Amino acid sequence: MDKFTKLTGVAAPLPIINVDTDMIIPKDYLKTIKRTGLGTGLFAEMRYNDDGSENPDFVLNKPAYRKAQILVAGDNFGCGSSREHAPWALLDFGIRCVISTSFADIFYNNCFKNGILPIRVSHEDLDKLMDDAQRGANATLSIDLEELTIKGPDGGTISFELDEFRRYCMFNGLDDIGLTMEKAAKIDNFESANAAKRPWA
Repeated sequence: MDKFTKLTGVAAPLPIINVDTDMIIPKDYLKTIKRTGLGTGLFAEMRYNDDGSENPDFVLNKPAYRKAQILVAGDNFGCGSSREHAPWALLDFGIRCVISTSFADIFYNNCFKNGILPIRVSHEDLDKLMDDAQRGANATLSIDLEELTIKGPDGGTISFELDEFRRYCMFNGLDDIGLTMEKAAKIDNFESANAAKRPWA
């Protein structure tokens, strides 16, 4: 997966609490195990009208936010079922970071495995970031994973915390397979030694 070191991009405001994974990617889009193409289904029930046309009132359909890379969302984002299609859809749309006060555990873990940075902030800081995100074309945030900071369009800075192991994985673009491959030399040495000791195995 792609490394995450620094990100500067448009932040879209989604001031809705308890956004569940069915809202993120409705069940109609779960017929594939491919990670690509799901961006069109992201928030489909809110993005599209019954006739398939775009809902002009939904934030990601507004010109200023069509290429948003950051989502500033309400409490308890990603609750509901454990579908991994939810982070796949966000990533395919172009979202690399979601900021909220809280996340459902399974969704939170799935984000890291797919290269999306979920950031927890206080309610007070979320209010500031939501205000920044509502500035339309000027709604640009800068996220620095090394410094663990979020910088707003006016230069104000908010610090956040992240487990050091998760930070290491994101910084180096390592999912579970990548972490295993870091130990490829040790695995090869073990297999060679084991084959010599137990040639019948």
